[in-house]
This record gives sequence, structure tokens and C-alpha cells, in this order.
Amino acid sequence: MKTLQVAKERAGFTIIEVVVAMGLFLLGMTCVLGLLSFGAALTRTAALRSDGASAVEAVVADLEERMFPLIEDGGSLRAGPPVDIVDRPLPGRADVTYSAKATPDPTQRDYPGGALEYRVDVKIQWKSAGESKQKEFTTLCVREIPFSERLRRLFVEEK
Repeated sequence: MKTLQVAKERAGFTIIEVVVAMGLFLLGMTCVLGLLSFGAALTRTAALRSDGASAVEAVVADLEERMFPLIEDGGSLRAGPPVDIVDRPLPGRADVTYSAKATPDPTQRDYPGGALEYRVDVKIQWKSAGESKQKEFTTLCVREIPFSERLRRLFVEEK
């Protein structure tokens, strides 16, 4: 009978064991929540970088279409000298504007109508959380008739 009574006294957990178990549980949950918030921050950063990259791609595509106006030259069209673009809204994104200025390659002075390659300095502006932000980058553009215009002439005007 005495052995049954001793077994009943030792059947439960002590308060120290419960406190240690709760402490380990809280430590583990704190680590998991920290990892979740870190992952959320990485996801937000990746989304912002992806958004920025798509905006830059859209700016470059718009530059290729707008930088060199078409000029009629003896019944044919050719790409004219570059025009400066100032605070142009990015198509499809009203909150983003850009400005661009082209500088000709100094080694290409002998081409008719000006240089074929241009260094284009671009400044993109947008608002984030009510604050104006801007970034600058440089790209190269070739003075040519835009690809979309060539396709339009090839497939639309020949029919």
C-alpha cells in the first residue's frame, strides 16, 4: 500500500518543470515570430525592387518610342534628333514621372542627321507614403525608327 501512495505523490509535474517548459515554449515562439517578421520584410523588399525594375523597363521602352521623333525626308520617314523629355508621366503608372536628356556620342559626328548612339540620362520621380522620391540612371539609345512603327508599316500599311 505504501508503494501505491509513493507512486501517486510522484505522478505529477513539479512547478519548476512547468515553468521551465513554458520558458522554452516562449523562447521557441519568439524565434518563430521573429523569423516570420523577417520573412515579411524580405517579401516587401523583393516586391518593391520588382516594382522598381518594371518601372525602369517601362521608362526605357517609352524612351525608345518617344526620344527620336519621326521626320519625313523625301517621302520616307527617318528618326530625327532626340528631344528632351521633361516630367512625362509613365504610361500605366500615373504616380511615376520621368525626365530624360540625350547626349550624342562624340565619336559619331559624320552620320547624316547626327550621331546614331546617344547617352541618355534619366531621372525617375514618384511618391511613396506622401514623400517625393527620385532615382537617376543612364542608358544608351540608338537613333532609329521604333520597332512598333516598323511593324505597323510592314503589316498595316502593306495590306
